[in-house]
Amino acid sequence: MTENKWINLGTRPIKKIRPAEFPDISEMMKEPTKAGRNPDAVDVLLVNPPSPDGGVWIRSQHRVGRRSRENMLWPQVSLARMAALLHPDYSVEVVDAIALGMNWQEFDELLDKKQPKFYLTQVTAPTLTNDMYGIFLAKSKGATTIAFGTHVTPNTVNTMIDYPAVDFVLRGEPELTLRELIDAIEGNSGQNPKIVSLLKETDPSWEPVAAEAIAAGDFSGIKGLGWRNAGKPALTPDRPFIANLDHLPLPMHELLPLDKYRMPLIKGPYAFVVPSRGCTAGCKYCIKHVSYNYTVRLRSAENVLEELWHLKELGINNVMFYADLFTVNRQQVMDICHAMIDQKIDMKWMCNSRVDYVDEEMLNTMAQAGCHMISWGIESGSAEILKRARKGADPAKAERALTWSKRAGIKNFGYFIIGLPGETVETIKQTIAFSKKLPLNVAIFHIAAPYPGTPFFYEVVENGWFRPGTDWEQVDMDQSTVLDYPNLTAEELNYWQKRATREWMFRPTPIFTILKGLNTWQGFKSAVSAGVQTLSFIRG
Repeated sequence: MTENKWINLGTRPIKKIRPAEFPDISEMMKEPTKAGRNPDAVDVLLVNPPSPDGGVWIRSQHRVGRRSRENMLWPQVSLARMAALLHPDYSVEVVDAIALGMNWQEFDELLDKKQPKFYLTQVTAPTLTNDMYGIFLAKSKGATTIAFGTHVTPNTVNTMIDYPAVDFVLRGEPELTLRELIDAIEGNSGQNPKIVSLLKETDPSWEPVAAEAIAAGDFSGIKGLGWRNAGKPALTPDRPFIANLDHLPLPMHELLPLDKYRMPLIKGPYAFVVPSRGCTAGCKYCIKHVSYNYTVRLRSAENVLEELWHLKELGINNVMFYADLFTVNRQQVMDICHAMIDQKIDMKWMCNSRVDYVDEEMLNTMAQAGCHMISWGIESGSAEILKRARKGADPAKAERALTWSKRAGIKNFGYFIIGLPGETVETIKQTIAFSKKLPLNVAIFHIAAPYPGTPFFYEVVENGWFRPGTDWEQVDMDQSTVLDYPNLTAEELNYWQKRATREWMFRPTPIFTILKGLNTWQGFKSAVSAGVQTLSFIRG
């Protein structure tokens, strides 16, 4: 019987080809030689990737990524810090595609130009697919891909199973794990005396990873790492925290597009300075403990001022002291303030605080040193809700602290959370009424977000409060909610969040605050943009 010339596969006839007709393309598929790298090629590319829609995403080591209604652009200081730990032994470049307004086609072309050996990016729950697309692109171009952040730290194995393009995960505090990993792969373990000293100071038992182990694909000797052991995700023991933050090099702020970073109610660009890590408070919803637990480590005032003067030389006069809790140590705050006053650095700055970690003298000193705004985690007007969330504060303390702050001449920026465990319509109304009572210049209302690794997350799982069909990217304080309580549905939480925003905003004092931003053309554009987006948000 003769063979048919055509074989029907589905609806499309395909001509059957004899084996001899297939060309040998193996030579075409060989990996390009290193000699073919571009002059602009870098060893390590540290990346904040584009957003899916060209919009603005908030992203830092301490906070999760999310869509910003206020179009705030947040400096990527965590990437600048890790770049500093690699420089000058490796060529490094930071790409903040969000600040640069870069789209995915431009980013793809940038990867072709930079040809990174290593691609490093933060991964957050609300931006998971987006972050992984960047990793996939880099992997397809031959880069070794590395992820870090508060999502992949508690979800290392699941992430590496679901996304095979991820080669390594830096669990917990990422800097030393990154440096040790790249040194090991590049055959430079133990070569830099300063790095060796820092590694041994942090972990006295540290020894360089054997080159033979790395050659065999064995990364088990590097602490704080997620890696692939014979193709399967594996975890190494946790890495001890860096004991003395002063021994880390200052962030390479000069690698960031500093002129692009903006924030409401300040004029001109600004930068982040991280004076401490860790927080002693026990708030069950807080994601900050995922990376640093409750261990608090402080930088000296001298070290902080050195970074401030460096920023001053770069033309930056506005700073946000971005810590898990800036006022966690009263003496450190006073030392920094006195140093700023004594050295006449003349910088305006913002910070965050709990309402129970300040006193009137401290706030007056902060104002004298240039503090013009404090972000307060107020959360709720219900003492019972705060107690159940382990906030450790109460509404009376919030009112007292914000009154002190206003008296000192500092603006108050309040954050509230709708939908913490135990929330009812009555407690939400209590919070709205309380927010109107406080001396606030700005108020932001979020829906409670159960981020992986937090006690709140496990409580939601145990009680079945996740809305059916939830995925990671819906775990976002600005993008609806994943919560469905028996007494408060997701739709009701969305309604009350928008109502709280509307009730607080459409009053004389908040409107006056917005109008004050109209004294410049840039201020006018920013205010109009923020107003349009907020109106769109509260209208649903």
